[in-house]
Order: sequence, then structure tokens, then C-alpha cells
Amino acid sequence: MKRILIIEDDISMGELVRDYLMIHQYDAHIETSGDRGLKEALEGKYELIILDLMLPVMDGFEICRKLRSQMDIPILMVSAKKEDIDKIRGLGLGADDYIVKPFSPSELVARVNAHLARYDRLSGGGQKREEVRIRGLLIDKTSRRVFVNDKEVAFTTKEFDLLTYLASNPNQVFSKDQLFEQLWGMDALGDIATVTVHIRKIREKIEIDPSNSQYIDTIWGAGYRFKV
Repeated sequence: MKRILIIEDDISMGELVRDYLMIHQYDAHIETSGDRGLKEALEGKYELIILDLMLPVMDGFEICRKLRSQMDIPILMVSAKKEDIDKIRGLGLGADDYIVKPFSPSELVARVNAHLARYDRLSGGGQKREEVRIRGLLIDKTSRRVFVNDKEVAFTTKEFDLLTYLASNPNQVFSKDQLFEQLWGMDALGDIATVTVHIRKIREKIEIDPSNSQYIDTIWGAGYRFKV
């Protein structure tokens, strides 16, 4: 059974989500404060984390930032805050999805299923090593590691998936909608913001000058292209 951590201070909400996950054969555990949630996430060997934004002691933004510095498992951020700025900030810190309360528990389970399936498919376990080498950039698909001029750079799950997809289809233009459908594969509000935030983060990590890209071009009115 895959293990899922729910960091949620609303006990009734946390128990509802836990029960739905257990019905679908997941082993789910709840933590109700930010500091304990972070400690459990780092020590508990979980496959996915459901992270509330508003938490006592430490908020979801800070937890997400700390987790992303040490692990790349899927993080689903949930919040009653509907503002785009909060969604953009959460995704920019490395969350793989942002779900606005109230939500359907069955929808949440569907998103958990989708993110875990994509992570398993893209993690490369047991496969022959595959690499993409373009100038000073090396993408190791098997170990999910990225090197820029021989120096390893940390990537979140979705950043790595997006970079790998673009680099594996060089010189092809993809619209934001196409990229969202390919990498996230589900309907969600703020999809354009999601893709834009991830492209910006990738550029900051692989480009010498993000404003003068040598890898990812913006094709105005069309989308993005990885150039070789």
C-alpha cells in the first residue's frame, strides 16, 4: 500500500480525506500542525503529501519550500484561498497541484491516483539509463537528475517532467494548454499560470541569463519551444 501523509489542521476534513484514501487502498496518516507535519514528511517514507496551506506553527508555503529542498515526491496543496497569487506562489515553491476547498473527496482521490501514476511512470526505476545531452545541459531520465555545466541542479517533480518533455521533443512548439494536458492531464483552474510559473523556474535553473534564453524559447501567441 502506498503511504500518503495528510497535513491538515481541520480534523474532520483530514479524517474524511483519510477515509476516502483508505477505501482506495492507500495507507494514510494525518498530522495537524505544520512543524510535526514537516518532521513526519521528512522521516516517514511517504509516496505523496496532501498539504493544507493554513496551518498552526508553520504554514504550507514554508513546509513546501523545505520539502522541495530534500525530496521530489508529489505534493498536493489544498486551501480555501482562491486567489491566483496564492496558487502561483504554491506552484512556484514546487507543489504539483493546488486544490481549492471545498472539493469533492472523490476528485482528490482521482488527482492522487493521477500524480502517483505519473511519478511512477516517469521515475525510471528498473529501466535502461536514458539521457538527453544538449550543449551544457544533461538530463538523466533514469535517475531524474539534471546537470548544468557538470553541476547538479535540484528540480521539483513537475519541473523535471516539463523540462524532460520539452527537451525530448526539440524544436517543436507546444502551447500552454498542450503542456498542461500532457504533464498534469486533468482539468484545473489556473492551468496557464501553472505552466508559466514552471517555465520561469526552469529557466532560472538552467539558463545563464533567463531573460536571454539559450534553451527554452517563448513563441509569442503560440507557446514554448526547446531549441537545439
